[in-house]
Amino acid sequence: MSDATTTVEELRQIVRQFVDERDWRQFHAPKNVSMALAVEAAELMEHFQWLDVDASRKLPEDAEKLAAIGEELADVIGYSFALANELGIDVSDAIRNKMVKNRLKYPAEEFRGRYRRDG
Repeated sequence: MSDATTTVEELRQIVRQFVDERDWRQFHAPKNVSMALAVEAAELMEHFQWLDVDASRKLPEDAEKLAAIGEELADVIGYSFALANELGIDVSDAIRNKMVKNRLKYPAEEFRGRYRRDG
């Protein structure tokens, strides 16, 4: 299966089934899942710590490192889906709505090729 053929709902179901099979919903209070998500995000960041921009862009050339990064990214996304499952957030709607806000906040004609931090 690939991104092109797998739906968000299918991935959410995979996470939901994994959690349910282990009776882990009792531990999946949104607070706990959000904290686990932060921990996994930190583990993902470790793979990039001390690398310069060019070295980080070359990571796809190292299959072993890329696989390890993929595992951490899967943990981050998996916990994101677990949090969405716990809170009943529609991920597709949340992303679409956020992108509408981002487009208003960062108009392409003003931000193309550069980044400016507001306030």
